[in-house]
Amino acid sequence: MLKIKGIGASAGIVKGKAFYFSKEELLIPRKKISYEDISREIYRLEEALIQTRKEIINLQKKISESLGYEEAKIFESHMLVLEDRMLIEEVIKQIKSHRVNVEFAFYQSIKKYTQVLKGLDDEYLKERALDIEDVAKRVLRKLLRKDFLSLEGFKEKAIIVAHDLSPSDTALLPKSNILGFVTDVGGRTSHTAIIARSLEIPAVVGTEVATEKIKGGETLIVDGSEGIVYVNPTAKRIEEYEKKLSASKRVFLHISKTASSQTKDGKKVILSANIELPEELDSLSFYGAEGIGLYRTEYIFLGRKELPSEDEQYKAYVNVARRVKPHSVIIRTIDIGGDKFLSKPEVPHEFTPFLGWRAIRFCLANPHIFKTQLKAILRASREGNVKVMFPMISGVEELKEAKKILRECKEELRRERKRFDEKIPVGVMIEVPSAALTAEILAKECDFFSIGTNDLIQYALAVDRADEKVAYLYEPAHPAVLKLIRSVIRAAHTQGIKVGMCGEMAGDPLFTLLLLGMGLDEFSMPPPSIPKVKEVIREVTFQEAEKIVSLVLNFSTPREIEKFLQEKLKEILKDNYNKIFIS
Repeated sequence: MLKIKGIGASAGIVKGKAFYFSKEELLIPRKKISYEDISREIYRLEEALIQTRKEIINLQKKISESLGYEEAKIFESHMLVLEDRMLIEEVIKQIKSHRVNVEFAFYQSIKKYTQVLKGLDDEYLKERALDIEDVAKRVLRKLLRKDFLSLEGFKEKAIIVAHDLSPSDTALLPKSNILGFVTDVGGRTSHTAIIARSLEIPAVVGTEVATEKIKGGETLIVDGSEGIVYVNPTAKRIEEYEKKLSASKRVFLHISKTASSQTKDGKKVILSANIELPEELDSLSFYGAEGIGLYRTEYIFLGRKELPSEDEQYKAYVNVARRVKPHSVIIRTIDIGGDKFLSKPEVPHEFTPFLGWRAIRFCLANPHIFKTQLKAILRASREGNVKVMFPMISGVEELKEAKKILRECKEELRRERKRFDEKIPVGVMIEVPSAALTAEILAKECDFFSIGTNDLIQYALAVDRADEKVAYLYEPAHPAVLKLIRSVIRAAHTQGIKVGMCGEMAGDPLFTLLLLGMGLDEFSMPPPSIPKVKEVIREVTFQEAEKIVSLVLNFSTPREIEKFLQEKLKEILKDNYNKIFIS
């Protein structure tokens, strides 16, 4: 038996046979070109970039359908490489000044970029180099006219062993057959690791020696929680891990099926789910979700030539409402723009889409699209458990205008004699600093808040997560972010309305104690995160959580806050800490 230590990138334990995946190394020829060939080589570059862009857009669509928009957004960094003018100009400069073929010029330019990133003392930036290499190989294969090797459609039940798996490789892994994977390189914050966690595939990365020490067909135990791989484990080791896995499953199922999400001293909170596709509804009861805290509706609009009709939308919304009863469903009106665009020609792709024409701004500028959706939501509200939520509200005037249009829709439905909930609750997503700072004013005009931390963090810290140069500054534990969140919750409670959270922070157990102590009423997250968050809540008193908040807000840096919360989490969960976080 051989024990290999690496980095636990995706939790879980799995046993299976190793399958060695080795991608063909690309041989990049250097050719001297004539002056007359320069324009032809530049044209070939442009053509390869366009073809690669189309390929990645198709990949994004496939990933958004299978995993969700958040996971598909990982490939934004790939798109940025294709649109990087400095890189493109560097390649053209190489072609012109050295009179070399485009493949060689592109390869040399990319190598220069990645060597700089890999040489930095910053784990995040080192891992972004892997993303650049991933998209670069796609471009080079287009130039060399070679097919892109993929594990998509892999038929064996096996654990993949590879030097590295790119985000593209990982996103296309068939979950039904791939038991887990082990790589020589990579880290926990790499996009490959993020996708593995979304797929719930146990993974150990950064072993350095996996491909050297493991042969195809050998039996492996992969412990993605501890970052350990056992090669040809003994019968005793297999028995030990089977017991460990069985224990973790019992704990997991117990937590999932426990009806109550309340603290030791009786403070009740709601743990609901974020969903994007109706197919995700099956997982709600399994993971113990208490309704839907965020139903993203963009999937109905994307990848089509014609806008969806009112009836088509109504059928989708009412199906979800009926299936989650007696729990509620919060339907967010379309957040088209930013990272999501309609295929219609009249919807432009902006240069700075995250700060531009999107969400409620798009809807108010296109009342015919907005009203069709609102009428469909209203009709679905006759089920009695539907709430409507407006995204990207930056001030009270936008909210009042949206509510005015909602009233017009109600009047039209009355004239059409179509039933709906006359008192349908209306909520606002707090994801813009201006909304957070005027939360008390907004709270007087709506029935509930939901904090969208993903956008709130990047707007508050002036950090675009898709921009690799500054994405490392995206810090959920930044004191400014935490103070904004606390002020929103206080403002809402002052006005007598409840506050949920549907951003990534809500599903991260590291922040559960903090958000609980701040008084958050509803945590909405991907369904698999619910049992872990539930266990943290059940093991603490509300008073203890409040004390943690008062202590945390005295710290100055995100690192200090995260370290303190991690220590508190281990202290409170004790022996359950490892059991809970294996699953």
